[in-house]
Amino acid sequence: MPVACRHVTFTSIFRPVKKEHIHFIAIGGSAMHSLAIALSRSGKQVSGSDDEIFDPARSSLYKAGILPESEGWFPDKIHSGLSAVILGMHARADNPELARARELGLTIYSYPEYLHIAYANARRIVIGGSHGKTTITSMILHLFNEAGLDTDYMVGARLKGLENPLKISGAALAVIEGDEYLTSALDRRPKFHLYKPHIAIISGIAWDHINVFPTFENYTEQFRIFTDTIEPGGHLIANAEDEAVIRITQHIRSDIQLHLYRTPDYYVENGETFLQTENGPLQLQIFGQHNLLNAMAAVKVAELAGIPREKALQYLAGFSGAEKRLEKLCEQNGRSVYKDFAHAPSKVRSTLSAFLEKTGEALSCFELHTFSSLNKEFLPQYHNSLNEASEACLFYSPHALELKRMPPLSEADIQAAFAHPSLYIFTDPEELRRFILSRKERYRHLLMMSSGNWDGLDLTQLAADFCTI
Repeated sequence: MPVACRHVTFTSIFRPVKKEHIHFIAIGGSAMHSLAIALSRSGKQVSGSDDEIFDPARSSLYKAGILPESEGWFPDKIHSGLSAVILGMHARADNPELARARELGLTIYSYPEYLHIAYANARRIVIGGSHGKTTITSMILHLFNEAGLDTDYMVGARLKGLENPLKISGAALAVIEGDEYLTSALDRRPKFHLYKPHIAIISGIAWDHINVFPTFENYTEQFRIFTDTIEPGGHLIANAEDEAVIRITQHIRSDIQLHLYRTPDYYVENGETFLQTENGPLQLQIFGQHNLLNAMAAVKVAELAGIPREKALQYLAGFSGAEKRLEKLCEQNGRSVYKDFAHAPSKVRSTLSAFLEKTGEALSCFELHTFSSLNKEFLPQYHNSLNEASEACLFYSPHALELKRMPPLSEADIQAAFAHPSLYIFTDPEELRRFILSRKERYRHLLMMSSGNWDGLDLTQLAADFCTI
């Protein structure tokens, strides 16, 4: 007797797999947009929103085909078909898209939560500190690349040879720049508390982010907690020249191996920097005491990853720096223009010192842009931070104050805080540009320090004009 067979179509066997759809709330953030691009390239469907998106995020998102059509928040973008929502710190607690996601019971990740999941099986190297994080992270990636080590990473700047500052591929190593700022509007933990490193670095501690860490003691405590998150049997690489860091190292768990690093012997000759090594002087492309100090942290990580110290130093000679970290905009006719991401007081001091070590004299300009720097109570932390420069320009945008819902600043407050005898204050980018170019005869070198965008000032054109005789 024949056996009855049920008719089965190919479509019933090979049903299409639903594409994972992830939505980013505040997709324009420096790290958020990089993660969005990485996930889009991995085959996931990505969408996002933000109320303001600036370059380089805007251009990068556009190139990746995931730039939102309009700026703003659109609750109708949030629906039950989303696999997950990733929430950026830029989004406020009352964000309408966030409210809709919570109403629907969607899975909501903060940026660091998602990243930790993505790197769960890797040996995680997390770089923490008030300053130097991006540079050290970039140096480590350069050393690993030169040694041929396959590495996933998240870094807060663009690097030569890397199409995107974030990579998720399942590599055995993951290098993560560990930001101490808060995770999201729903999670008030610092981001670097979530990564659980096998190797941790603390590059230095200088009070910052006073809107969430009201005292230096409270801020410092976040780094002590960071050391508690190190995986059992892990490593802590710490700056031996920072008193606050050393105090923290005295209270780490007994299973953590401590490695201290210091500024190496080096010298500057005709504006070029040479590192003293066992095999003689080694010319470097980086310059400044703080960059040499950062380099020693990166070299120690390389050693722990199995790269011989001698090899790591040789690879270091080829490192030219990260974007916006003493990045050269032009150098011709005996003139030069550099820009740097410096914004906290310690960063401003060390960047200016490094630049003057190389150039001798320069016109130095600094933009107040972060919440802390625009806060009247925090301004005194910048006392004498620009005083190595004979003349300095300070710029801030009244529009930035409005966006941050902060009261206006007075010129008297700024002058009193910085205590610089020749400080020129500007709120109009065009006036700043004219002043800088009027000083061309006196100065051959120009340093522009900011974590903002100078209210739209075209630095590339400014640099070209300044370097033209």
